[in-house]
Amino acid sequence: METQTIRFYHRGQVQEVSDAPVTRTVLQYLREDVRCTGTKEGCAEGDCGACTVVIGDLQADGKLEFKAVNACIQFLPTLDGKALITVEDLRQADGTLHPVQEAMVECHGSQCGFCTPGFVMSLWALYQQHTPGGEPPAREQICDALTGNLCRCTGYRPIVDAGQRMMALPAPTASRMNPKDIAETLRNLKRGETFHYNVRGQHFYAPRTTAEFAAIKAAEPEIRILAGSTDIGLWVTKQFRELGNLLYVGQVEALNTIATRDGFIEIGAAVTLENAYAALAASHPELTELWKRFASLPIRNAGTLGGNVANGSPIGDSMPALIALGAEVVLQHADARRTMPLEDLYLAYQKTAMAPGEFVAALRVPVEGPRFFRTYKLSKRFDEDISAVCAAFGITVEDGIVTSARIAFGGMAATPKRATLAEAALTGQPWNEATARAGMAALGQDYTPLSDMRATSSYRARGAANLLYRFWLETRDNALPAAMVNVRAIGAGETVSA
Repeated sequence: METQTIRFYHRGQVQEVSDAPVTRTVLQYLREDVRCTGTKEGCAEGDCGACTVVIGDLQADGKLEFKAVNACIQFLPTLDGKALITVEDLRQADGTLHPVQEAMVECHGSQCGFCTPGFVMSLWALYQQHTPGGEPPAREQICDALTGNLCRCTGYRPIVDAGQRMMALPAPTASRMNPKDIAETLRNLKRGETFHYNVRGQHFYAPRTTAEFAAIKAAEPEIRILAGSTDIGLWVTKQFRELGNLLYVGQVEALNTIATRDGFIEIGAAVTLENAYAALAASHPELTELWKRFASLPIRNAGTLGGNVANGSPIGDSMPALIALGAEVVLQHADARRTMPLEDLYLAYQKTAMAPGEFVAALRVPVEGPRFFRTYKLSKRFDEDISAVCAAFGITVEDGIVTSARIAFGGMAATPKRATLAEAALTGQPWNEATARAGMAALGQDYTPLSDMRATSSYRARGAANLLYRFWLETRDNALPAAMVNVRAIGAGETVSA
């Protein structure tokens, strides 16, 4: 298979790259190769947002979608067939500022200015979802859009003010960023075959079909599967690891679909975390807070639910909730597929039941959940933080008796793990405080957590037990109202009483 050039739209024209290393990041390309230094380098791990850019990509329905992502961990070959928009693109052809930039100036949203381009790009992506002169984004929507942007000196109030002000300013009249023109260019760049990029013996493959993807993986079982780079990117920028050949899942259309069939929500392995959680929360609204607290919007725009599951991290936030809901994982090798309960995928730390050449093709999550379902996350920050403990509880209660229970935790063991003894302590018992406390005691036998930089073992054990008690408080007869347990409602000053 002959090597091809990376083709993408940037600065008003199609760019072609043929000699950049496979793992060269978009940020390195911008700052070092083409001297677009408006995009900043801060953490190099997708945490601070100084490197935020916007990617434009055609969807299956032909519509152009803009998404804010972290340039510091995105590999350059993943741009093939897409548009890259940076802060240099926003100034209009007549020299005037874009309304997002003008709003930042008017609202005094910048002091030292280092973080400002990243904030501007996150707000620009939000701007594209609204109509100039129409209703501005809600404050909570702006805050969600900015979860991946860190400012150490200005403070967020004037930046959020700019997010509300930008829609009231005159719409761009001389913009280089015409979505119709970009969409037409991307249609012409669209490939009908596997994209293959090879530099100095390292290969990058981006198949278009599941069959092509599976064939490459079967032929080269050790090839590294790449999705959103939200974990693998750090292996390069922080650990300086050599990754070998890469197999990119992002262009396989059949793996980027969500469907409901046979009582399950089936989510393809290439579906982003943002889209996957939106679909899951439609059937299980209890997932909404976990969805918004999962990393940041730029990370959710790039990372995939399939990648989060395949990674098997013991602190991955998705797995406890999926396990508690009774999710299944679909594995594929060549043209053969098999399905197993998600909890059976994890054998030991960073070890799964996948055979050589096998990959996660999809997740299947029941549409109907248990009567009571909750997820909880304990972390040092509300937004964009790794869990110390992530818990999910699902129980069914009939005539006051717990008829079934599924409890799963992350951060409590070497793998995402069910609390089988606690489940047994609840099942068949009346759903009352005594039963809840029996389950809390059983958790001490289910898990022996470790101490690390995020939490001590004693904190994790006590926190896990207290979350079960909170779950009972929220689901008992005369349950606590939502306003008493929602941190944003309490922080907003809502008056609550027991």
